[in-house]
Amino acid sequence: MVVLVFVHEAARVVSKSIRESHILLFSIFVAGLCSIIYELLIATTGAYFLGDSITQFSLTIGVYMAAMGIGSYFSRFVPDKPLLAYFIGFELALALLGGLSVPLLYFSYAYGLPLQAISILLTTLIGILIGLEIPLLSRLMEKHYALKANLANVLSIDYFGALLATLLFPFLFLPWLGVFKTALSFGLMNLSIALLLLWYFIDHISPNRRKVLRLTLVLVSLILVLCLFASKQLTYLWQSQIYDDRVVHSEQTPYQQIVLTRHKDDIRLYLNGGLQFSSIDEYRYHEALIHPAMVRHGNAKRILILGGGDGLAARELLKYPQLESITLVDLDPAVARLAQTNHNLTTLNKHSLSDPKVTIIHQDAYVFVEQSEQLFDIIFIDLPDPKAINLARLYSQQFYQLVKTRLPNNGIVVTQATSPFFAKQAFWSINNTLSAAGFAHTLPYHLNVPSFGEWGFVMACNLICSNHQLLPVNTRYYRPENDAQLFIFTPDISANNEKVSTLDEPNVLHYYLHGWKYWN
Repeated sequence: MVVLVFVHEAARVVSKSIRESHILLFSIFVAGLCSIIYELLIATTGAYFLGDSITQFSLTIGVYMAAMGIGSYFSRFVPDKPLLAYFIGFELALALLGGLSVPLLYFSYAYGLPLQAISILLTTLIGILIGLEIPLLSRLMEKHYALKANLANVLSIDYFGALLATLLFPFLFLPWLGVFKTALSFGLMNLSIALLLLWYFIDHISPNRRKVLRLTLVLVSLILVLCLFASKQLTYLWQSQIYDDRVVHSEQTPYQQIVLTRHKDDIRLYLNGGLQFSSIDEYRYHEALIHPAMVRHGNAKRILILGGGDGLAARELLKYPQLESITLVDLDPAVARLAQTNHNLTTLNKHSLSDPKVTIIHQDAYVFVEQSEQLFDIIFIDLPDPKAINLARLYSQQFYQLVKTRLPNNGIVVTQATSPFFAKQAFWSINNTLSAAGFAHTLPYHLNVPSFGEWGFVMACNLICSNHQLLPVNTRYYRPENDAQLFIFTPDISANNEKVSTLDEPNVLHYYLHGWKYWN
């Protein structure tokens, strides 16, 4: 009988130990899941607001890793006896800081606070707390596993959690929740670790510490839940501070943040905070992009637009009755969908994207040009500025060489080329890169677009493309008799011997960031 009691008690103890170890292992998995998400959220939000994703991700990763090292080092000073209570407290702090990381960055940007410094501070604090997790969890697991198995279990499960997070972030959380709600959701997930441990190991924590932890858990829960339920109102409030006009549409996609604003008759589209057009003067930009090349070719029938998902370039092209087809390649389906369904935009683009001559393909521009076997009379490149490495590749010598293969001998390519005043070096680098790609002639030109300032384009061709035909369509700004004025550059914005931009050396990115640094 005594033996049976002993066996039963031993089995109960073993069973309890197994449950405890499983709960701790689950906590490790969730901790790994949350830790990498906070890093991605801070870097992504920083890139949205400050541009230059390479700098933002490099800074975030570097500071984050260093802070984790600091946290790991200082874990040795956490005493053993109330170790579990300390760990729960750290998880509550991490839930609060991680959950509020993106809201705090939004708030900082909206109200003109030093965003970069705050981003680094948040990364440091979160990194220190995450650095504490693994050593403390390893110590909590000591009684369940030998050292070799303990380290293997803790690290492998933590890494698997991080892997799952990196897969879920771009494909699920970012497109469906956006960065704001994702941060708050993962803050609550971090909170679940503290709640689970506090509930299951309640007997291991002293009464006084229980009260403090319970109260803290309730307060952190309330803050995160309230912010989550009020996320729409909060983002609207802060976007109202960021954008001068009323926000009429805001959307987070896997590729970018799309914001549409309106003030009286002025409709403005922003992608990741960057102005794409103002309806007051966009006709100047789009007429200058389209018509100089169209009148020089004289008989263009097959057109390719890379970018231009707003439908405004297509609107100008559809004025030419001889056109047979327009192929529009834009990576983000949400932009074209908005341009096809939003009344403000369909009025502006005259339903151009619904025209039967227009075929929309949602694909990366580089990949499309590389894989396509079609030839086009004119290729218009209406892409965002080269302010990040993924965009700079679309201004590279290799990309323009691919574009050249999609043109017949009399074909023309035109690209928007940022500002010859604000980013002079970037502008001339684009011109020189087109020359280096093998085009016999490049024709840089510019105009004033009030919402942008002085803005530039570069036209390139193999045959001489300076003789233009009469313009057979109605325009508000561009006239053939005024065409020559576009190609005159005053001394302060005239040609420089800037370096060619390649995939290996994206000089246009560095020129662009350096040029706009002062003006931003």
